Amino acid sequence: MTTTIIWVAVAIIAVGLYLSWTAGRLDRLHARIDAARAALDAQLLRRASVAQELATAGVLDPAASIVLYEAAHAARQAEVEQREVAESELSQALRAVFAEPDAVEAVREAPGGAEAERELTHAVRRVPMARRFHNDSVRAARALRRHLAVRWFRLAGHAPSPATFEMDDEPPALLTADGSGH
Repeated sequence: MTTTIIWVAVAIIAVGLYLSWTAGRLDRLHARIDAARAALDAQLLRRASVAQELATAGVLDPAASIVLYEAAHAARQAEVEQREVAESELSQALRAVFAEPDAVEAVREAPGGAEAERELTHAVRRVPMARRFHNDSVRAARALRRHLAVRWFRLAGHAPSPATFEMDDEPPALLTADGSGH
């Protein structure tokens, strides 16, 4: 009889430890998602800011400047629900403006242009990495939240299910080409 009680107690303790560990892991994943989202937001803001600076620098033709400025401004001002669309439109505007080597050369040849091009290149390269890191964290949390023990014992609490950030983040080929010297 006492052996059975001991084994039941050991099993209860083992289940409790497992649930505690799982809850802690889920909490860490949610914290990682928050940090990844903050990093993604920072990279998106940096990309939009650099794009706006270039649009107002007078080195691009007027039509390209207007397209780039409006897309960057819309991305910076977008509400949460419209953010993915606005950021995708900025990606499309960047690809359209920098589709021709002449636009990239115009930026490079302007005073301070090489630095501006370098900043924009870094910004457009970091956005896909930050988005991928965020979405990977979301997928890991969603997978853990689907586990039976997490659902039965409501280890996720009342936290909403995390959402991926889906956008067109393809950078302009001319800015990220290995032959550009960066």
